[in-house]
Amino acid sequence: MNTAPIIKDVILAPGNGSFFYDDQAAIRAGATNDGFRYVGAPLTPGFKNIRMPSRSLSIGLVLSDDSVVWGDMMSVQYTGAAGRDPFFDLDAVHVFTRSIVVPRLLTVDTSNFVGACDYVLAPLAGKRLPLAVEYGVSQALLRAAAHIARTTLAEVICTDFSLPLPQKPVPIFAQSGDTREINVDKMILKSVDVLPHGLINSREKFGTSGETFREFAKWVAARVREIGAPEYNPILHFDVYGWIGLEIGMDAEKIADFIARLADDVRGYRLHVECPADFGSTETQLEQYAKIVGLLDARGTNARVVVDERCNTLDDIRLFAEAKAAHLIQIKMPDVGSIADTARAVLACKARGVGAYVGGSCAETDLSARAAVNIAVATQADMMLAKPGMGVDEGISIVGNEQSRLLSTIHYRRLQNSHCEVEAATA
Repeated sequence: MNTAPIIKDVILAPGNGSFFYDDQAAIRAGATNDGFRYVGAPLTPGFKNIRMPSRSLSIGLVLSDDSVVWGDMMSVQYTGAAGRDPFFDLDAVHVFTRSIVVPRLLTVDTSNFVGACDYVLAPLAGKRLPLAVEYGVSQALLRAAAHIARTTLAEVICTDFSLPLPQKPVPIFAQSGDTREINVDKMILKSVDVLPHGLINSREKFGTSGETFREFAKWVAARVREIGAPEYNPILHFDVYGWIGLEIGMDAEKIADFIARLADDVRGYRLHVECPADFGSTETQLEQYAKIVGLLDARGTNARVVVDERCNTLDDIRLFAEAKAAHLIQIKMPDVGSIADTARAVLACKARGVGAYVGGSCAETDLSARAAVNIAVATQADMMLAKPGMGVDEGISIVGNEQSRLLSTIHYRRLQNSHCEVEAATA
């Protein structure tokens, strides 16, 4: 008789992400703002407007004890850009999940997380499933395994990947969105570990030769000194969406020169520059980022290059880590697909001495954010994104509180196990 835990049924529930999907190509081409929307024709296939509300599809697994565990499928803010999966079409994903994924789920052993992911998310006709589907289904499978084992999601990851139970928190990184100054103040007053992202995604925000961006970076450093606690010394992390290359030129030495000058502008703080340029392909990105990293290391600057675009899947991440083509790799979880692959990606980075940043998108949900925390803490990533949304407070609360509860639970169990071992030894 087969007593393996089973999934009795599957529930699909359409929902909303916490921000919007934006057409990156149209924005880079000069789309203008009208209030919160962008004006102009979209350029990326699937977009009806340049900015569209992000959507999600929740998948609920009805287990044999009638419990329901959930995961959320969605894409990232710049869906369909830079080698990512096509635009997230909720109706198409719903049909695909119902026809292809659900039959697999109804025959899988949910007690083995990694094995269940390998089975349910196996390629179809030689092609991977949509990465949004992998992402949401793997969240639900992880929650099913944790429910059966009566542990946290992080403890399942530690067991499956032979990792020690975590004891330390992972630094939290908050992003400002367009409301930069107010949100920077929020981050400083809450002593966020890494800030502010800045959303430097247009020529207007970057400025001629980058002067507007440099002034903003200097303002952030000055503001930290002005209103931050005396001992507060955050990492300053700016995402420039390729604009150093677009404005300064696609030359590794010129890009390194600009980053080195920026490091001097914010002297006293560790500087992260994410996506300094987009070279158009993973192969070229790999080659040119390795040059930029080498140039900065040779100069001994306090600046670190973070790769995002063109480094999407686990295979991409392994290539960049092996080539030392970044100081820090953003593991953008919806683009990686299965959250088991996010765990593998963190471990691949750590094995090669490259920083691992468990990221994602403002367009995600509270449910996916909580799952991300468990992966980041279990693998002891170098930092993780406060998500979802662009409001700062919500992401810090969701991610920070989940981490605090998780570490407190694991600490409690560690103490309980120690008491049991002492009692057994003295019996």
